[in-house]
Formats: sequence, structure tokens, C-alpha cells
Amino acid sequence: MTRVEEWKAALEDAGELTPDAVDRITSVHGDRGARAIESVSEGRVKEYRDFIVVVGHREEYVVEDGGCTCKDSEYNLDPEDPTERCWHSLAVDIAQRIDAVDHHDMWYSEVKEFL
Repeated sequence: MTRVEEWKAALEDAGELTPDAVDRITSVHGDRGARAIESVSEGRVKEYRDFIVVVGHREEYVVEDGGCTCKDSEYNLDPEDPTERCWHSLAVDIAQRIDAVDHHDMWYSEVKEFL
């Protein structure tokens, strides 16, 4: 089992962000992991009918199938390396495993028009 699989399994087993899970995530993903944990604790992972969105400090980022629309994901990270993930996609993984996704019964494309 890889270190990424280990922290995901630990989260699923605990159902919450335990100190052990936080340590595992930050040991694998560093600052990106810490930012992901922060965004989950602030309720910034939103699921719409069509997309999951993570609210950043300046923009909202669509996360789909582990990929993200952010520049970090596009330019800096190796999509084949599971330890190299942007904090937005990590936040989605974390939030889904501890039932911390904020669900909205509407289409993101409709919400985006108002932003």
C-alpha cells in the first residue's frame, strides 16, 4: 500500500480528520496537504449536479476525475505521480472520505453566471 493509499484508508476508517490522518497527509503532500485540510475545515468543497468545485482565495476550481483546472495542476505537477496533486484535488479526496462535501442541488454552470 502506498503512502497516499494509507492516508485515504485512515480517513475512511476514522470518518474524520484525526491528528494521525493530518500527519499522514502533510507528510506526503506538505503545504498542499495543509492547504487542502484547511479548505475542508472551512467548508470550501462544494458539489453541484455537474461538478465538484473548491473555492480558492481568488477563484473557484473545478475538480473532476482527480484533475483540476488550476495553474498548479496544469504546469507544475506530474499527473502520473499520486503524491503530486494540487491542494484542490486533495481537498476533494479528503472531504469525500469524511463526508464534508457541501452539496448543492443545482448546476454549477448556472451558479457560475452569478459569480
